[in-house]
Formats: sequence, structure tokens, C-alpha cells
Amino acid sequence: MKLSFTKMHGCGNHYIYFNCFDQAVPDPEALSIRLSEPHFGIGGDGIILISPSDRADAQMRIFNADGSEGRMCGNGIRCVGKYLYDNGMVNGRTAVTVDTLSGVKRLELDVRDGRVQSVRVDMGAAILLPRDIPADFEGDSVVGAPLVVDERVYHVTCVSMGNPHCVIFLSEDIDSLDLARTGPKFEHHPLFPARINTEFVNIQSDGSLKMRVWERGSGETWACGTGACAVGVAACLTGRAEKGSDITVRLRGGDLNIQYTDETVFMTGAATTIFEGEIEI
Repeated sequence: MKLSFTKMHGCGNHYIYFNCFDQAVPDPEALSIRLSEPHFGIGGDGIILISPSDRADAQMRIFNADGSEGRMCGNGIRCVGKYLYDNGMVNGRTAVTVDTLSGVKRLELDVRDGRVQSVRVDMGAAILLPRDIPADFEGDSVVGAPLVVDERVYHVTCVSMGNPHCVIFLSEDIDSLDLARTGPKFEHHPLFPARINTEFVNIQSDGSLKMRVWERGSGETWACGTGACAVGVAACLTGRAEKGSDITVRLRGGDLNIQYTDETVFMTGAATTIFEGEIEI
């Protein structure tokens, strides 16, 4: 059986996309594990299925590199918007909707020379109540709370943007962190019953936020859109940024613009097609 695919990335967060309007993808959990492997597969952070939806222009399903299904992917949804427009699936409209496990998201497409260059996504309201993140902390929110991981005390701020995030602001250079050691200890910490995505952040001299991320199910990735949103929210909650302002989050794969308001979080960033292909499974 052969499947057609498109390799795309948002700020280096790279997935393998399948158009399920035209083809059926069997056993996506196992397929994601196989294809994400860089030496014997295609290589990527997982696979994303673009399928019909009865309440939006398309449905997006995300499967991480370990086969687990994610609820939302900020970088992935921008690429879905680009795919829909560039392949003539939304009749040239630049306002599109995508159905996810975290609800229907609204996208505004920036089109130049007939192709989408960047996408602004209304990511919905930030979730701060611990039981809804989920994070087993007391109180109505987790802002700068102490957490012991690997015999070190970190001060963490927890936010869900459709999937759970733990944000840590550090004075030490995050480039020196051993994320391969530390990341899994956060991901599997008993206070995070659904596991957790963890962002380590430095405040830059220009006020921007430099971030590295350990994603549950994928390990360290070059970018995480929902993670960048969580970082922007956490910066406002801890007094490091102002609500309603444009916040630049600098990831390994590029920059994202985040705006946190009382009603929602907006994320704007690039979406890029790498190549198209066909694979025998």
C-alpha cells in the first residue's frame, strides 16, 4: 500500500502530513513511530492527519513520535492552514477553521504570491485551573510554585493551551541545560498525571523570551507553538511581560509572536512546505 505525504515545518517543528480527504491511513499510532524515525523512516516529530470535519474546514489529528495522540499542536495547525489553502481546499479563503481535540481553532492566513507565508491562530483561552491542566497542585493556579525535580528546586508556572505545559524561567543559560536528562524527569513527574510539556526560558536584553522545550512523547523539539503560548501567558502571570502586548518567543527553529488577552491567546508564525513524496507501508 502506498501513501502520499507532505513534509512541513513550523519553526523547525516538523511533521509528516497526510491528506485523508483522498486516502485512508491505517494504524496511525504505529505509523507515526515508524515514519518519525530518521534513519529508517522519513524523520519528524510525528504525523498529522488532515481529514474532513462536519464543523470546520478540516480536522487535524496529531500523533507524536512515540505513537501517542496529542490534543493540539500550534506549529502543526499553521501548516494545516497552509496545506488547505495552497492545495485549493478552501476556495481561496484566508479565514479558515480547523477542528482539533481541543476544539475548533480559527486561522488567518497571510498569503503572498499565491502561497501562505504565515498564519495567525486564535488558540483559545489559557487554562490555569490545576485540575484542568492537569497538575496536582493546590489552589486556583500554579504560578511560580516550587517543584523539586532531580534534587533541585524549580519555580514553575503551569498552563494548558489544549495540552499541558510547565514553564520555568531561569537565570542560567538554557543552552547549557542537559534536556535529555532533565526533560523526562519533568514529563513523568507524579504531579503531572497526563505527563507534561516543559519549557525552559531566558529573558533576553530586548525583552524577548528565549525558549527550549521538552515535549511529551517527542523529546526536545526545535519549536512548540502551544508551548510558546504558555510561555507568553506565564511571562504575563509572573510580571515579566504585559497582557495585551506583542511578545516575541525565540525558539531553536525561529520566532513566534504571542499575544495574551483576557479572552484568548493569539499565535503568529511561519509555515513551510519542505517536500512531497510517496511511501510504501
